Amino acid sequence: MINDIIKNKHIILASGSPRRQQFLRDLNIDFEIRTKEIDEYYPNHLKSTEITDYLAKFKANSFLNELKNDDILITSDTIVWLDNKALGKPKNFKDAKNILLQLSGKMHEVITSVAISDNKHQTIVNDITKVYFKELSIPQIEYYINKFKPYDKAGSYGIQEWIGFIGIDKIEGNYFNVMGFPTHKFYEALMNF
Repeated sequence: MINDIIKNKHIILASGSPRRQQFLRDLNIDFEIRTKEIDEYYPNHLKSTEITDYLAKFKANSFLNELKNDDILITSDTIVWLDNKALGKPKNFKDAKNILLQLSGKMHEVITSVAISDNKHQTIVNDITKVYFKELSIPQIEYYINKFKPYDKAGSYGIQEWIGFIGIDKIEGNYFNVMGFPTHKFYEALMNF
């Protein structure tokens, strides 16, 4: 269905995330992967969706002068928002453990923004999902980090992994957004782009 709308377009996904790549495949979208090392810095005054919107746009801007007329670029960013601060990807085991201890027994928000860009236009969509963790024991946290190595995941966890099975009481909002891509909002935005 969407391929009829974008049949003359070349979709570029600027993400090394295997989950985002799989989402595009599952949405039946043909795409090319292009990545760049980008320092994910944002101004300190930004909060919540302002951070992910800024970073999705910032990532897109580094590709814009390379786009051809038929190219559509997709960039994205996800953060975990807890106690009015952003938790990104952990740097190491100790950092991952500290982040998961902070999330234990609390509600946090997972915020993802997606920028869809071409030579002339840019659309940014975002979504927020509330995730409620039960109290996690230190052995559970250490087992998860050792076995699943969640160093490429905001908030140090993947909801689709073991910790999600045993540690999440409930979510309010879109499940796929917690995995790093608000598929329903992205699909609609791409259809209307």
